[in-house]
Amino acid sequence: MAWAIEYFKEAQKDLAKIDHSQKLQVLKAIEKVSQNPLPDYEGGYGKPLSNNDTTKLAGYYKIKLLKLGIRIVYGLVKEDERMKIVVISVREDEAVYKLADKRIK
Repeated sequence: MAWAIEYFKEAQKDLAKIDHSQKLQVLKAIEKVSQNPLPDYEGGYGKPLSNNDTTKLAGYYKIKLLKLGIRIVYGLVKEDERMKIVVISVREDEAVYKLADKRIK
């Protein structure tokens, strides 16, 4: 059973900015991951993020759409089985991760 998907308001705006064909691919990827968004080391699709000098994203996960160059950062609320989309953006020199860090604070 798929987890419920929620979007930060800013992430909804991110999605609206993407052209239609890319939006379809992004939504398809989110839907696929929502089937099992747990981290890959627990058998899910999630790729864990970590803390570093510029961002504190431990406990959050990413979806990489390599051909589009788009990253999606999400968090999980395990008690309610909710997947919260934080940011949808082009990777560009870690900017997507800095933006995610800013939005979760």
